Amino acid sequence: MGDRVDGLLFDLDGVFYVGDQLIPGSVEVLRNLRARGIPHRFITNTTTRSAAALRDKLESFGLPVTVQQLITAPVATRDYLRREGLTRCYLAVAPEVLEDFAGIQQVTTRPEAVVIGDIGEAWNYALLDRLFNFLLEGARLVAMHRNRYWQTEAGLHVDIGCFVAGLEYVAATEAVVTGKPSPAFFATALASLGIPADRVAVVGDDVLSDVGGAQQAGLRAALVKTGKYRADLVSRSGIRPDWTLDSIADLGLLLD
Repeated sequence: MGDRVDGLLFDLDGVFYVGDQLIPGSVEVLRNLRARGIPHRFITNTTTRSAAALRDKLESFGLPVTVQQLITAPVATRDYLRREGLTRCYLAVAPEVLEDFAGIQQVTTRPEAVVIGDIGEAWNYALLDRLFNFLLEGARLVAMHRNRYWQTEAGLHVDIGCFVAGLEYVAATEAVVTGKPSPAFFATALASLGIPADRVAVVGDDVLSDVGGAQQAGLRAALVKTGKYRADLVSRSGIRPDWTLDSIADLGLLLD
């Protein structure tokens, strides 16, 4: 791959903020990119906010981001369901993202697909058993992502990957993953930028979904030591980032 970085794909949570805490330097980095005319998009597995609500949160931080720059897992999931003709679905998703599923009918009997997103403490045995039986009836398992853990101001917490893996095991099926690290998700973001993969860098805090997913899709990737970053987890992953940055404030190392 060449050394040039002409475009950037950013993860959000853990890179620009954690919870309601902005990471120092975030606003200045985006303002600098705008001033220099460097194309960039934001790729996120966040499935607890609609694209519009996420834009509003970013604006509240003073981060200059438009809805058109957001490539989100819920929207990617909706687009996948539409392409596949899976319009009758059981949506195990946060109520806040339902507006991103326009054109998808929510059903509670014989769905064509079971869609998994972040629903927090709503997970319980009864729900898992219900989803299991939908899968036995022939529903397709669609996961917005399968992250292992996520970062809050209180530390790391279990993410939906364990529920996705459990359903795959008991139903002897394999989930379609529509967010990161799906190659199709990165391809959508690249198409939005209109820049070849070898001149685009991904910046994220998740060594598996952000860095590993990007590299498998033919992009380079920078891992930031904020958010869910843990040196021991990175070491055990076997994945080697192209760059490692202390934080988003050091982004100039990729561009200068």
